[in-house]
Amino acid sequence: MSQSPPSPPVILQVLPGLGGGGVERGTVEMASAIVRAGGVALVASSGGMHASSVERVGGRNIILPLASKNPHRIWKNAALLERVIREHGVEIVHARSRAPAWSAWIAARRTGVKFLTTFHGAYNESTVFKRSYNAVMAKGEIVIAISHFIAELVQRRYGTDPQRIRVIHRGVDPAIFDPALVSTQRMMKLNDAWRLEVGHPIVMLPGRISRWKGQDVLIEALALMRTRDACVVLVGDDQGRLRLVQELTALAERRGVSTRLRFVGHCDDMPAALKLADVVVNPSTDPEAFGRVVIEAQSMGAMVVASDHGGAVETIEHDRTGWRFMPSDAQALADTLDYALSLTLEERQAMGAAARQSVMANYTTAEMQRKTLDVYRELLG
Repeated sequence: MSQSPPSPPVILQVLPGLGGGGVERGTVEMASAIVRAGGVALVASSGGMHASSVERVGGRNIILPLASKNPHRIWKNAALLERVIREHGVEIVHARSRAPAWSAWIAARRTGVKFLTTFHGAYNESTVFKRSYNAVMAKGEIVIAISHFIAELVQRRYGTDPQRIRVIHRGVDPAIFDPALVSTQRMMKLNDAWRLEVGHPIVMLPGRISRWKGQDVLIEALALMRTRDACVVLVGDDQGRLRLVQELTALAERRGVSTRLRFVGHCDDMPAALKLADVVVNPSTDPEAFGRVVIEAQSMGAMVVASDHGGAVETIEHDRTGWRFMPSDAQALADTLDYALSLTLEERQAMGAAARQSVMANYTTAEMQRKTLDVYRELLG
């Protein structure tokens, strides 16, 4: 009597929603990899703009109210996830954010399935409650850390056995972030929409408008730069933080650089935006868990400057694939930007080529997918 072929593994990824951030993109990328590897990719979330992307790569969305941090809702969500696990034969629950991770952890314990977490952020631990709330991300049978910085943080805060931690850096898709594929027309479209003057150096900060992202540090640096015609372009959604936008605008006016500052909001063509920039800056005042924008810019052959902490320490080899500066030091940032803009075309191209080569060797989406699939296989034995 012939045996039936083994059923494909069913992996359930759990997160609050499918908006436009790096966690969400990583979820879609792994859904694609699971399907290509012959598995079943389920994604439980409250939905969002990337929900259609999950379906497009062959995954399946399960809409649940997982964005809530209310303890009663978290407990109810555990029962909903338990039902999903049993109905679909889920073998691994992969949690990517804290509130849904608590629900997923409870559901996994009730059903006996494998529980995996990806530690995506250097979460604030200013109170005992927050520390307890964050601790769920270290409860995975295996904990994926998105950088060595995060791996060390998990060990230090929670005493997690290093044998349970796997460092898997985030990645970029070289078929999308490829300077050879970006036309002049795409760049000029952005140049015109953003009212940029041809021939003036463009210093770009891609990232949502947020206090810790360092937009104020960059504005201060712009006022201190010797390069007096440089223009700073802030690319990213303000997410309703209108007061902060007003504060940054007022700062630029006080420092006499308001005419050289652009708030351009969300951009749907980041490869073209990054290629348009002379220098891309990541001046975060708090350490970035990884900082995907750094490797996206490097992949486009851009010169990159970032605060010397967090993930940037791993992705930027100082003075070869970019530069790192003392966090929150506007003068140090200004000096670094002046130096970068003083380089010859050949020197800029050499640094851009070295940066892209580093990304292709270490930080691609394919490499992230391969390593994560290896973790799934390890859990499944």
